[in-house]
Amino acid sequence: MRVHHLNCGSLSEIETVDGRGAPARAVCHCLLIETAAAGLVLVDAGLGTRDVARPAERLGADWISYAGPVLDPAETALHQVRALGHDPADVRHVIVTHLHNDHIGGLADFPGATVHVHAAEDPAGHEAQLAHGVRWRTYADAPGEEWGGFAGVQAFAGLPPEILLLPMAGHTPGHIGVAVDTGDGTLVHAGDCYFYHGEVDRPDPVVHPLMNLIQEANESDRTLRLANVDRLRALARADAGKVTVFSAHDPWEFSRLT
Repeated sequence: MRVHHLNCGSLSEIETVDGRGAPARAVCHCLLIETAAAGLVLVDAGLGTRDVARPAERLGADWISYAGPVLDPAETALHQVRALGHDPADVRHVIVTHLHNDHIGGLADFPGATVHVHAAEDPAGHEAQLAHGVRWRTYADAPGEEWGGFAGVQAFAGLPPEILLLPMAGHTPGHIGVAVDTGDGTLVHAGDCYFYHGEVDRPDPVVHPLMNLIQEANESDRTLRLANVDRLRALARADAGKVTVFSAHDPWEFSRLT
């Protein structure tokens, strides 16, 4: 199983708060997973070609003002899939961590894909991103298994068992993380459960002041989200070298992985 890390949408430049890196543009960190039996699998879809062509209509002036998207068509998942030598029609599955526009804008570029999402996610307010018609596969909370400190872990229908759904609500009611066993270790895409690496890579967490303001303005359940951040921190520290945890928008994490 081969995994590619894709930035599907550069955003405003941000600074570190601890001197451990130069300023960098926030990213929309997606994964492209090559599987033997299920074709290509995307984890999150970032900003898509329609967002680039019609940003005001699809993203809104307020979001554009604070997020500062670059809107480069070469960064869309569609263009990057082609650049890697693949046919976009081979993207048969897209897993979305949650239904915020910067995670689902690229769905319309893969209209034949099954889109996997937690049933608690609300599509209301995302009509432009979903107007092409979506082939949904939804997941409700279930007993499942325990993995990495997370309970209720499930496999995705039609996908290899190495790809797991991790319940990670709090940023949104149905927010999920995705664990991918690559054979050389496990990647954990934590979506927007946290925004800054300092929240999980040290025993005394550090938040990014600007990114934390954005998080607090968007989260649905702060207590639940922070409990999941605690689980991620424990997982990242206990299994360092075997498990790599990263979030959707931290550019320094993305840089380390690419």
